[in-house]
Amino acid sequence: MRSRQFISRSHRRNHFFENFSQWDRLLNFSVGALSILGTLLVWAATKSWFANQGLDPQYYLKRHVINLAIGIALAYGTTLIDYRLLRAYTPIVWGLAVLGLVAVLIPHIGSTINGARAWIALPGGFNIQPAELAKIGIIVGISMILAEKRDSDANPNDLDVLKALAIAAIPIVLILIQPDLGTVVIISAAVVAIIATSGAPTRWVVGLLLVAVVGGLVAVKAGVVSDYQVKRLQSFVDPTADPQMSGYQLRQSRITIGSGGIIGKGLFSGPQTNGRFVPEQQTDFIFTVAGEELGFLGCGFILLCFGLFFARAFTIAKRTNDLFGRLVCVGVIAWFAFQTFENIGMTMGLVPMTGVPLPFMSYGGSSMFANMIAVGLLQNVHLRAR
Repeated sequence: MRSRQFISRSHRRNHFFENFSQWDRLLNFSVGALSILGTLLVWAATKSWFANQGLDPQYYLKRHVINLAIGIALAYGTTLIDYRLLRAYTPIVWGLAVLGLVAVLIPHIGSTINGARAWIALPGGFNIQPAELAKIGIIVGISMILAEKRDSDANPNDLDVLKALAIAAIPIVLILIQPDLGTVVIISAAVVAIIATSGAPTRWVVGLLLVAVVGGLVAVKAGVVSDYQVKRLQSFVDPTADPQMSGYQLRQSRITIGSGGIIGKGLFSGPQTNGRFVPEQQTDFIFTVAGEELGFLGCGFILLCFGLFFARAFTIAKRTNDLFGRLVCVGVIAWFAFQTFENIGMTMGLVPMTGVPLPFMSYGGSSMFANMIAVGLLQNVHLRAR
């Protein structure tokens, strides 16, 4: 009996290492480098201030490491089942995503943080944000709808696109109610990219882009966008208009990034970071820590790692002959590309400020879990394409 148990455990270990060894190594390197750097930057953003307040200086470090470990386990688990078989479970994934988005709107279940009712409190002081995990459900859901027609050697027609848009519309409306415009913009970018890749008529892509522009203008004029979000847009246009309120964070963000120079002040040695001049620095503004403490060279390395990630993801999408797998890869690429540009751009004043984290680097469990599941999907397609 003991011999059979030993052989079984040995077989499981061998299967784990064999499966892991076949992952795309360059993709692993980019994600690993970004995750390690993110862990150090989260620690640097919180260590000094917490110590000065008589609190545990490793508080955020411990939680971030736990989130990262859970995320890695989720990434590995996502690779175990052939992604083509996952299509059968897509309605369940999408349904759970919608239930989570509904739950945050229920009193005594959802909680409000930074003006958005987008969180569910968990024991131990942890929070989960269903909108982050909903990205997975939307990408897999519309990819399944648009790939089914191509399985019979036909391009998606107008009805197929309408079905796909309906799959995306329900979660998007629920996220708008929270409200979380940053996440809606990212999801919308992924939806348009998937539709454009699926072979659907070009008029749909053009029409969706026009609707996005017109809809944004109408939302601002009609008062759908909150005053807080309007002030963020105004501070983007003129950061000096309200330097102590809406323009404060952008002004401090620029100062912090610019103060790092070429090589930075050194890890844990940034005066702006240690003084907590930038609010939410360990989450949405983690790139400012890199700018001050790692300098231009450190920020350049981060951008190179993201570039390597996108290059490998494009290669995986290109190699697969299965449209469903390709659409999932394209959705993930569009999601990460737009979110990365939006996050880094807002810290430097290139785009309006929105509450979106930097993939793999910002503190936050929900974001880390969703990011790692997406990496698992890319590796899943890579394994089966080989």
